[in-house]
Amino acid sequence: MGMGCWSSRDWDYYKSSSGISHASTVDDIYKSKCINAKLNPYGINFRESRDSDEHPNSNAIIIGLDVTGSMGSLATTIAKESLNKLITEVYADNSIEDPQLLISAIGDAYYDDAPLQVTQFESDIRIAKQLTDIYFEAGGGGNNGESYLLTWYFAARHTDIDCFNKRGKKGILFTIGDEPNLDKLTKEQVKTIFGESIRKDLSAKELYAEVSKMYEVYHIVVGDYEYYNSDKKWKKLLNERCFVLKDYNKIPEVIEATLQLLAGKSIDEAVKNFSSDTASDVVNAIGDYAKLPALRNNSSDNKLVTF
Repeated sequence: MGMGCWSSRDWDYYKSSSGISHASTVDDIYKSKCINAKLNPYGINFRESRDSDEHPNSNAIIIGLDVTGSMGSLATTIAKESLNKLITEVYADNSIEDPQLLISAIGDAYYDDAPLQVTQFESDIRIAKQLTDIYFEAGGGGNNGESYLLTWYFAARHTDIDCFNKRGKKGILFTIGDEPNLDKLTKEQVKTIFGESIRKDLSAKELYAEVSKMYEVYHIVVGDYEYYNSDKKWKKLLNERCFVLKDYNKIPEVIEATLQLLAGKSIDEAVKNFSSDTASDVVNAIGDYAKLPALRNNSSDNKLVTF
């Protein structure tokens, strides 16, 4: 998959023709009342990110969105504005060659009918079309966490990406949500959701280690995270790769700046085109990550700027 190129013109036309421009609620955008068979991970062998004549140096990017009840406003914003902003800026910046994007919708494996939904890797307006096919179950439960681990499991065991296979370059994976990660993925959940048998339950640490072999893994904590102590719990697991963001409208800039850091740019280069307020928010979110020695070695001047 991953043919075509993203166009702001295509997005504007799609947003207008699909009614997204005038949508005011989650239900106005996400009209599916059950999981779309094309997005159901059950029985999927692989989602593929492939090189082609059009995209000879493909780079796989996965964005996992928490679509439980508490994240309704975030999903609406992404569907109406942030997705176009993110993809347009990634293409315009050229920090990441030939990006191909897969969206996963994340729920709760203990309570939801559709705890995971996954699109194809795409490079054009089909990204948005698949996003609005997602069943916005708005579920979740009272277990102080969501099943972000499902996206890690799927990425590790059910994606086939040429950037890694051919060039040894990891894909990039962001999950986004307000609650903590659940501690484990049970073998019963794997059987129910993916249709496959595994020998034992998998802990969050085990899955993080596994998915990190093929992906650069991050989580963006947004929303009412202080209520759940999500920031502290995520940082314990991911350390500097957990980004805490008070204004979820800045998600595209956080992701874009992270991609630039991975491409070897300094933190000041990564935020130089943002407004002062946005740059400050982004630096506050990713500044500790930007200080890591491995990233400093990729940049001639990775000095942390202040605003």
